[in-house]
Amino acid sequence: MVASAYDEIAEWYDAWVEGPIEEDPYFREVCDLMGEVAGQRICDLACGQGRVARYLANRGASVVGIDLSAKLLEIARRHEAAGPQGIDYRHADARTLAGVPGDAFDGVVCNMALMDIADLIPTLRSAARILRPGGWFVFSILHPCYNTARSGAIATPEGISRCVAGYFAEGWWRSDARTGPPGKVGAYHRTLSTYLNALTDAGLALERLREVQATGELAEKWPGWAEVPAVLVARCRK
Repeated sequence: MVASAYDEIAEWYDAWVEGPIEEDPYFREVCDLMGEVAGQRICDLACGQGRVARYLANRGASVVGIDLSAKLLEIARRHEAAGPQGIDYRHADARTLAGVPGDAFDGVVCNMALMDIADLIPTLRSAARILRPGGWFVFSILHPCYNTARSGAIATPEGISRCVAGYFAEGWWRSDARTGPPGKVGAYHRTLSTYLNALTDAGLALERLREVQATGELAEKWPGWAEVPAVLVARCRK
């Protein structure tokens, strides 16, 4: 199994995402598209240090968290030991999910991680494989239309605007101007059509899309994201 770039920044990442995930305005859209999770068996795909998994378990779901980063899983298990919730954390590659049986989950959630994975199509096919017929797949990603290697905020006479170039240049990128993971380990840019076509090819039917407008303190800190969406959230059905 290949190593994860997140192994090198695991402790930093755990501190960076500290705080109740319910306060994340983008995750609220993920929650809304997941709907009621109590009693469901859910896979938190690319679970990282278990932030989403813990949220789901708190709401009555039976949760399996899967990630490529052994270091992030160590932190997730540390959280589980401090406050047991019955979460099963497994070390696996999202592109194959080797050892995970098919038709095993009512839902799969992948929060802010698909853009971290090099191979989209096998990842989506693996997610579809482990879903039961009729199961749901909810994911959030950096909005591919407004997050490219050549994108950023610029000041104009009308205020802060988002400037985007290189949209059609798919592939890995990293920016020193980004304070989060794209500045630490980079990300993979894909066009919107690549994402949507890959979902169809994997047998996942798109049901809903959400594009979140920054408001309040978030808009004050990042006014460009009040003009265009930073994050894209989707719900699909197998």
